[in-house]
Amino acid sequence: MDKLFAKFANVTARATGSPPAFLICVGLVLVWAISGPLFRFSETWQLVINTGTTIVTFLMVFLIQNTQNRDGVALQTKLDELIRASTEAEDAFMGIEELTDKELEAMHSRCKARAERHQQVLEKVAAEKDARARRKGVKGGRKTATRRQPTSRRRKAVAVGRKAAD
Repeated sequence: MDKLFAKFANVTARATGSPPAFLICVGLVLVWAISGPLFRFSETWQLVINTGTTIVTFLMVFLIQNTQNRDGVALQTKLDELIRASTEAEDAFMGIEELTDKELEAMHSRCKARAERHQQVLEKVAAEKDARARRKGVKGGRKTATRRQPTSRRRKAVAVGRKAAD
């Protein structure tokens, strides 16, 4: 039963999240709106769209929640496996989805502080490399090299540090 529902939920979520499904819904709403004068905009005419949208919304909430729950568990499992397989990663991050909001915030703050320290180290190393390159570029009292552009690796590290600091 679980496999059958999971398959149904995946297929339905994929189908209802597609552009054709959206266009069909827009078409239905347009047909309903255009038919208003034919039914003299009666309460029954209004009730049709209200009831239809309520039923579809009610069912889709459970379907989408099921799909998101499975996707979340799959993603956490993959991340846990990557953490476990990495020799430099902290095992403390495995299973953190079970922590309270306060505990998660504390872990986030520690990670943010480490990222900021790491960023400072990267910037210091980059500055030292640039200073060495400038010193090597001076020959016979004349500067032969201009200040070089940051390497793509350094730019990536700076970007990662900035994202982690946010």
